[in-house]
Amino acid sequence: MKVKRIDHIGIAVKGIEQAGKFYTDILGLEIDDIEHVSDQKVNVAFLPVADSEVELLESTDSDGPVAKYLGSRGEGVQHIAFRVEDIEEALRELKEKGVRLIDQAPRKGAGGARIAFIHPKETNGVLVELCERGN
Repeated sequence: MKVKRIDHIGIAVKGIEQAGKFYTDILGLEIDDIEHVSDQKVNVAFLPVADSEVELLESTDSDGPVAKYLGSRGEGVQHIAFRVEDIEEALRELKEKGVRLIDQAPRKGAGGARIAFIHPKETNGVLVELCERGN
């Protein structure tokens, strides 16, 4: 598996507009885009930082994964995403090594990415996302 870089850090927030003010008004970052991802029941705001991004995740449904995260842990870092060269190859390699996965196959993520999550019990409690993008 070839990990190219950290793609983004996902932060669960109650509201993008309110939470985004810190990143825009204080840190001087800009929200590049806000996208609704219906499969994951979230709105996602992208704030580019060099060759990575901060991703603010706002739940759109009380039974969505981000809503459940907010209910149990509150706002904060929800996951870290690593950009991989070939997500299908990465998943095959992880399966061969016996790594427990949340996603057995890639699915569509925000920003046109193909994503898959590794179970946090394999990563010392950190939700790790693998991400493949066209560029």
